[in-house]
Amino acid sequence: MRADGLRLALTTLSVAPVRPGALAPPAPSTAMALAPLVGLGLGIVTTAVLDTTRWATHYQAPLLASVLAITALAVLTRGMHLDGLADLADGLGYHGDAAGALEVMRDPHVGAFGALALGLVVLVDVSALSACVTTGRGSVSLISAVMTGRLAVTWSCRRGIPAARSDGLGAMVAGTVGTAVLTGVTAAVLILAAAGAALDGRAGAPGAVRTALGVAAGLVLAELLRRHAVQRLGGITGDVLGALVEVATAAVLVVCAL
Repeated sequence: MRADGLRLALTTLSVAPVRPGALAPPAPSTAMALAPLVGLGLGIVTTAVLDTTRWATHYQAPLLASVLAITALAVLTRGMHLDGLADLADGLGYHGDAAGALEVMRDPHVGAFGALALGLVVLVDVSALSACVTTGRGSVSLISAVMTGRLAVTWSCRRGIPAARSDGLGAMVAGTVGTAVLTGVTAAVLILAAAGAALDGRAGAPGAVRTALGVAAGLVLAELLRRHAVQRLGGITGDVLGALVEVATAAVLVVCAL
């Protein structure tokens, strides 16, 4: 069942070509607990794109490297988290009841609120990552941000948080993560992010503190959005989880760029 959980995490959070695992418990719980691990893998691949582009341009094009890295991240995730962000923005922008907002989120077309949210988040990601690259913190910041985005999903699937619908990804994973697992996974992400920054000779201890604060900021901002979404919709959905990934990722990059 652990293998089923890992395969479920990979197939729901990336384009990894693996056979889908069983959806019966405890696979959903394991998948959500392993979400930051998938983020680590995605972060490593996108960092490779970032660093390769920098090398190919003789370290003279941080903006281009950042654009390609963020593009690679979108490709590696099929753009599903960006799609979730757009859908949630349209749903929250709908002036009506929860049922109506959920129907708006099901609509495959992107509305004005969704387009605005997409544009702003992508611009923030690219500009913040470019600033991190310029100061020599690009790789650590990007990996930490991508891990934290997936950690926000783990946090939002903890016990006590309901699903907005009786079907879909939200219904499958809502309330599946226990407190002990959540604490351990969060500690692991914080340690990895801070240690990576501390071991970077240009960042050192101040970089470790900055990166840890970035992880915390990403989780806090995602939690605020999650609470608003649950209050507005009655629970979480797959779109809500996707939006939380994008918001947390952007927040970490912004703090690391400061």
